Amino acid sequence: MSRWLSVIPLVVLAALAVLFIGWSLKRDPAIKPDALVGQSIPETVLPILTGATPGPGHVDIRTAGVGKPMLVNVFASWCLPCRAEHPKLMTLKARGVAVVGVAWKDDPADTRAFLDELGDPYSMVLVDREGRAGLDLGITGAPETFAVNAMGQVVAKSSGPLVDDAEIERMVDAIQAPPRPLPTATSRGGGR
Repeated sequence: MSRWLSVIPLVVLAALAVLFIGWSLKRDPAIKPDALVGQSIPETVLPILTGATPGPGHVDIRTAGVGKPMLVNVFASWCLPCRAEHPKLMTLKARGVAVVGVAWKDDPADTRAFLDELGDPYSMVLVDREGRAGLDLGITGAPETFAVNAMGQVVAKSSGPLVDDAEIERMVDAIQAPPRPLPTATSRGGGR
């Protein structure tokens, strides 16, 4: 009887894990306000994953897209929903969509093993071992994805795994939208 009592906490933990995964796959990302949408993505400088180690190169998230639109995907090797979205990220790579990965609170060797196992959908992987970029981006957990235009502005955000085709297209469309023209002296009215 005491042996069964020791198994009960494990069963409860497993059930909670299944519930959490189910919730994260079904929740509506539009419900949560997206504080960074319409603002510049933070200039957090992080090391680039080289092999299984961080660095020696460093880059800030804003310039990681090299002046082109990109998706910034915050992920981790220990994150089960990140595994669920990974095939969709591989499809985005095949379509030519630039995706910059931010390995959040993850060991670089574990990140490399994760990418070696599932494939590397990222044009660049930045190492956020301490979670600093996660704080700057205001994430609540992994995965979260930010659509960033060529000017470095966040134009859309998705919380949770990118598994819904409509949500993926919303994010891709957001980075492909042409930027709004700057106001000129003649368009302000009052031209005397």
